[in-house]
Amino acid sequence: AKAGKEDGFGMYGCSVIVAPTGEVVAKAVTEEDEVIAYDCDMALGEYIRNTVFNFAKHRRIEHYKLITERTGVQVEPAN
Repeated sequence: AKAGKEDGFGMYGCSVIVAPTGEVVAKAVTEEDEVIAYDCDMALGEYIRNTVFNFAKHRRIEHYKLITERTGVQVEPAN
């Protein structure tokens, strides 16, 4: 987690790693720069994706324009 002051801005870290089940499995605990790690169960991630919620299957790109217009997102033209 990036923490402390950088370029005059305070950063407080608080990074977390969240399992596919929604459980927080690792969390930064200090107010200093910190690295957190977790031994991820990739098979569990695949199982959740295939049986609980398949993001790619339920993705609704046609609704993105409505969301980006409301939040004021500005897309820069590609060079």
